[in-house]
Order: sequence, then C-alpha cells, then structure tokens
Amino acid sequence: MKRLLLAASALLLSAGGALAQTGAPQPLVLPPAIAAPQDTPYPGVLKLSVDATDLDRRIFRVKQTIPVAKPGPMTLLYPSWIPGNHAPRGPIDKLAGLTITADGKPVAWTRDTVDISAFHVDVPAGAGALDLTFQYLSPTAPDQGRVVVTQEMMNVQWFALALYPAGHFTRQIQIEPSIRLPAGWSFGTALETQASGEVTTFKPVSFETLMDSPMFAGRYFKKLDLDPGGRSRVSLNIVADDASLLEVTPSQLAAHRAMVTQADKLFGARHFDHYDFLFALSDRMGGIGVEHHRSSENGTAPRYFLDWDKLPATRNLLPHEYSHSWNGKYRRPADLWTPNFNTPMRNSLLWVYEGQDQYWGFVLGARAGLVTKQQTLDAMAMTAAAYDTRVGRAWRALQDTTNDPIISARRPQAWTSWQRSEDYYSEGQLIWLDADTLIREQSKGKKSLDDFAKVFFGMNDGDWQNALTYDFDEVVRTLNAVHHHDWATFLRTRLDGNGPGAPLDGVTRGGYRLIYTDTPTDYAKSEEARRKITDLTYSLGLVLNKDGEFTAVQWDGPAFKAGLADGVKLIAVGGLAYDADRLKDAVKAAKGGKQPIELLVKAGERYRTVPIAYHDGLRYPRFERIAGTPARLDEILAARK
Repeated sequence: MKRLLLAASALLLSAGGALAQTGAPQPLVLPPAIAAPQDTPYPGVLKLSVDATDLDRRIFRVKQTIPVAKPGPMTLLYPSWIPGNHAPRGPIDKLAGLTITADGKPVAWTRDTVDISAFHVDVPAGAGALDLTFQYLSPTAPDQGRVVVTQEMMNVQWFALALYPAGHFTRQIQIEPSIRLPAGWSFGTALETQASGEVTTFKPVSFETLMDSPMFAGRYFKKLDLDPGGRSRVSLNIVADDASLLEVTPSQLAAHRAMVTQADKLFGARHFDHYDFLFALSDRMGGIGVEHHRSSENGTAPRYFLDWDKLPATRNLLPHEYSHSWNGKYRRPADLWTPNFNTPMRNSLLWVYEGQDQYWGFVLGARAGLVTKQQTLDAMAMTAAAYDTRVGRAWRALQDTTNDPIISARRPQAWTSWQRSEDYYSEGQLIWLDADTLIREQSKGKKSLDDFAKVFFGMNDGDWQNALTYDFDEVVRTLNAVHHHDWATFLRTRLDGNGPGAPLDGVTRGGYRLIYTDTPTDYAKSEEARRKITDLTYSLGLVLNKDGEFTAVQWDGPAFKAGLADGVKLIAVGGLAYDADRLKDAVKAAKGGKQPIELLVKAGERYRTVPIAYHDGLRYPRFERIAGTPARLDEILAARK
C-alpha cells in the first residue's frame, strides 16, 4: 500500500509538472483594495473593552464595537508600524479567536493576502455596528517575546488590543477605552479617567492618542509628583515586584524632580498638558524604554532605588525617554510621520530623533544629578571606545544603520562589531557632542546646542496636539541660525563617511582625550556587575557571561584571529578551571612576553585548546583631561541655574 501511494504521488507530481509547463498561466487573484487613509472624521465613536484579570494565563480578552455607516466592503486594520519601534512590529501573531458579528449574527472575515494585518469584511445591510471579540495571547515565557504580564504587574499596550477601520487618519477616529484590572491594583497612564470601579472607563480620545497612551498597572504601586505646584502635572508612576522596592529617599526624589526642571531650562517649553513616567522595577516583566508624547514606558532593575550607588547606568533611561516628548514626538522626522499605523515609516533621520536624544539624555542626567559628572564622563568614554573600534565602519556608514530596526528587528547578531547595529543612537550622540563643542568654541562660549534645542524644539509652548515635522534641510537651517557653519557638510561627512575611527573631535574639543588603562573605571565595574559579564573587549577582544560563554567577539581582534566566536564556552585558562579573575591574571602575566594565552574551549561537543597571541595587557577606556584646554564638556554637564 505504501508503495502504491508513493507511485500515485509521483504520477500526480509528474502530471502537475506537465500542466505547469503546457497550461495557460493562471490569472493572479488580487486581494480587495484597502482604502487609503483620508483626513476626514470617522462617523461614531469606537468602544473598546479589555479584561486583563487572567494573570495565570496572561490572556487579554477584548471586546470592541466599531460603528458603521453603510453596508458593503470594509477593512479593519491591526496596528503594525508602532511609533518608537521604527519597524513593523505589531504583534499580529498573538491575536487569536477573532469573531465578528452584527446584530448578533456572524460576519465572515478574510485576512488580506498581502497585508496580513488587514481583515476584510462585508457589512450586512441594516447593521449599525460591528461587534468584535478576540484574545491577545501575551507571552508566557521570554522566548515568545517580551513578557508584559506577571502576578505583580502588567504593561497594557493598546496597539495590541484594538483594530481600527481603514480609510481615515487615526487622529480622526474617536474611541472610548475601558479596562478591568485585577482587584486591588493601581495604574498609571496619560489617559484621563471618566468612571472607575471594577471597570475603569477613560474619556474618549482619538485612536492615535490611545495608541500613544499605554498603561502600567500593578499590585505594588506608588505615584510621585515630580513638579509640585508646577504648570502641568508630571508624575512618576512606579510598579514593582515587591512593596519594599518602592522606597525612595528624599535625595533620590530631588534628583528626579531636578530632571524635570533641567528639561524646562533646556527646551524652554512644554508640549503636554500632563506627563506620566510609567516605571517598572522588575526582573519578571520584560524591560522596556519607549517614548510617548505625554508618557513613557520604562523598565529597569528591581533595586533601582535600593542599590542606587551600584546602578548608575540605569538612571539615563528616564531623561532619555522624557526628552523624546520634544524630540521625536512633538517634533518628528517628516518620513516618520504617517497617517495611520499601517503605513510604512522611514528612518532616515533617526540620528536626530534618537542620536540627539541620546545626547540630551546623558546631559540631562548629569545636570539633574541622577548621575554624577564623573559617571557621565566614564559612560561617554565607553561609548567613544566602542565606536572608535567599531571595525564595521570600514564598510557601512552610520546613515545606513538607521535601517537596522527593520533589517534585524533587534535580534541578536553574531558579529555586531562588523555588522553594526542601531549605531545612530550612540555614535549619533558623539556627532552631537562634536556639534555642541564646535558651536561653543567658534562662538567663544556665547552659543551652544542648548540654543538649538530652544529654537528647534521649544516653539508653541503648551501645544501638544499638533506634531510638527522636520527634514534634513531644516536641521541645517536651524543650526546655521544658531551659529553659521557649513553644517550640511559637517553632518553628511560624519553620516556617510567610513572612518577610520569614531568622530571624537567633540571629546578633544571638550577638553578630554580617550585613553586606555589597565584598570576599569568604577562605572565600568558597576556595569560588569549589573550585566554579570567579564568585558575584555579592548584586550582579548571578547566578552563573557557569568557562565563563561562568549557573548561578543571583536571582528579581527585577538580572539577572532584565534578562531573563536559567540556561543563558545571557556573551560580552562592555562590548564586551570576558568574563572574571571584567572583569565584577567593570564592577560596581565602575558603582557610584554612571547608566550600565548592558552584557553581550553568547548563548542558544541568539541573541545580544543586555543592559543591567543596577545601581549598588551588589560585595557579599559576612560577620559583623561587635556591640561591647559577649556573644559567644555564639564560646562555642558553642569546644571543650569
């Protein structure tokens, strides 16, 4: 029987091949057209009801009502291009159980064969609305995606929980959201409450505003006022794995309040009627850092407050995301503005959107006292060293890395130093330091990039509903209005060039030089401890995790030349079992000698001994003050009075 079935299959395949060769081409069946978005009001108000009480299975149960004005073809869209993600990352794979009815009767839907986030329906005659039910199956384990629900907290992202009708700008679609949370939980969001009880109902907003107004909710919650008596409310909404993690000292609170004050001094205007930091202290819910116009999603180490002195790197997150309210939300690149959430975005100006924001995040963190000046200098030294040795610059310009959110979708890479990643963030930061110090030098201290920030981001004080776009030419014009220079060439040289080395003129002009010593800075030590790594990037050219596995190998570095790669595990050093100190001691002992450093490694089932011919000792980056030069970098990081 098996042979007969195989023979029959072969005959069918043969016949199919003959038909394919001799038959007439079949016409291509195109999916129904999706209405292009128009800047016209959608009739009626959508209703969205979310049940978020299933903590054990982490399932959001959704009911949605979408008014309809006439019968006939209609397309519903699930958000795909999510602002701040810079790529089509709408979690369509986790939408399940979609059922549509009208007046209690089933309405069939068909998924678009090109745009998989579009659903086509035929609205029956006489129907006044479509009623949708579905579930959002949020990840139950990290290998399924970022965990957004735990027994203690959740991150409600509305883009995962709602569909919207095609054919209209999302700012023209009104929606009234409501949510049922677990009993006893509190929440933070930029949305305004309309009614509360077992179910919280929010005031109707545009679909665009809803997508930009996520929620953090939790069992252990604290709200802090960061601008007492200020012109508009700024709140820090904290959720944590445990109540003990919510304890905040007066000096810590003062530093967060100073961040708000220093941002006002920098930008000179506010583009929100209120602002909510959503802040999760958790190693159970996935970490996050995403900007919104009147809020931001921030997740970091659980002991952020309790281990304040040990975790300085965690404290640049809030000023970075806060700065985005001005840079990226109120002002945003023209090719990143779209009329709805299914129109592709383009990322050509992310070196302004993210790069300059990375710069302001570090600057505001230092000016506010969230991090010290020395910690900021040490962090910037690590950035400068990373990009000064980024060998991938030889073939790939910084401008091209703005495509990385789409190309790699933040998946792990085997050879980041050669492939490059989203380098527009931190190499972009170096470019803006370069610009700032150049303005300060040539204007003899009369002007700075602070003046650019006020002009470019600080107009229309109080306006938040009308985002303004910009392009490369406007960036150049504004820089020239602050201080005349050939800014177009300045920027394009750094964006399109290939090195060698990173743009470090801003460091030197700032009064410092990048050097390497045989001991790490305190900041670098804290980062190694926080990340549980051993970082030998600038000596052996590798980074190891706590288990001795290589997590990064520098392209063309000593370890690379010895044939090592990510995923290999270090078993022994010089014939003795591996530990981090033993490896460092071996690097020290080999300095100035001729004998290679001998490593026993395991790759899969294979063990081998690898000699590494490296004799320059341990090397860690830091900044060294250049005597007799203006300390412009110190001036940049000093608090504004």
